[in-house]
Amino acid sequence: MPDRFLRVALTTALVLLALFVAQPYVTSLLFSADAPRAVTARGDLSPIEASTVALFERAAPSVVYVFARQPQGAVTFDPETGERRQGGGEQTGSGFVWDAAGHIVTNNHVIQGGGDIQVRLSTGEVVPATIAGTDPNYDLAVLKLGRVTASPPPIAIGTSADLKVGQFTYAIGNPFGLDHTLTTGVVSALQRRLPTAEGRELSGVIQTDAAINPGNSGGPLLDSAGRLIGVNTAIFSPSGASAGIGFAIPVDIVNRVVPNLIRTGRTPNPGIGIVAASEEAAARLGIDGLVVVRVLPGSPAAQAGLQGVDPATGELGDIIMGVNGRPVRRLADLTAALEAAGVGSSVTLQVERDGRAITLSVTPADMGQRRR
Repeated sequence: MPDRFLRVALTTALVLLALFVAQPYVTSLLFSADAPRAVTARGDLSPIEASTVALFERAAPSVVYVFARQPQGAVTFDPETGERRQGGGEQTGSGFVWDAAGHIVTNNHVIQGGGDIQVRLSTGEVVPATIAGTDPNYDLAVLKLGRVTASPPPIAIGTSADLKVGQFTYAIGNPFGLDHTLTTGVVSALQRRLPTAEGRELSGVIQTDAAINPGNSGGPLLDSAGRLIGVNTAIFSPSGASAGIGFAIPVDIVNRVVPNLIRTGRTPNPGIGIVAASEEAAARLGIDGLVVVRVLPGSPAAQAGLQGVDPATGELGDIIMGVNGRPVRRLADLTAALEAAGVGSSVTLQVERDGRAITLSVTPADMGQRRR
């Protein structure tokens, strides 16, 4: 009896071992997919997928690739690192079609110092372009396309005045030279400040976590309706690649600056003609306002009676505390208020002088590239 049980157990073990060894071969023989498999129907795209696809298909034909050949020794400003760079070679970035006349909007730093400028359209056609106008203060430039086979469509324009943190954003551009790349995200923050090539700060900047990398500069930032809400201009990243913090110039500024660049090649620069102390200097003095260091002779500020630091004694003059009832704590606050008012429109300054609060009326003039 024990011998019989042992034989049965041994036989069973051998059968199981044989099956274990043979299983991969049997499975491969019976179930190998040695012919193309049938496609599984996926059904309709989800509503958000369908919306994103439609948005890209609608907006992508308006986005272009910009090449600017830089002469040797040219010096430009890189907002992604905050440094000036020198050298030749080719600068590349993105842009978008502004109107049916073939004007292209991009960043000033994309074409700054460039001689031979070429634009590649979504069709693949490469077209020479000339500079219609630039504004380094806003890091914006307008190009004029040469003759094209078929005019690309202008991009739809939205507004940045009613943006909300958390709403969807879509960036289309050419990061690292990869044509027509779409990235998505949200508005991460509003009213950011960003330095520009002229030593100024651009206020009201949009922050987004949509991936923006080198090559995205000058491309459009869109809302969920496919409308332009900003121009991608910089990233914050020690490595030079997207870290989820990108910045875009608000479209309301773009829509004000670009028509001037098309008309005259430049943007009126409203100012009142003062030289102001730095934020750091005011903070060291314990002053929460804009210290007027010097008033330019014959300027609107001089005509309004503003006073700077006494050159003989070094005593403080006027401290600008507000413009049209809004507080001023730095030069960017004053600049934003003057630009909102425009050249020739009077503004009211709230000024502290010798410990007294006074009010002055001043009319900004076009100061060119001079200080505010």
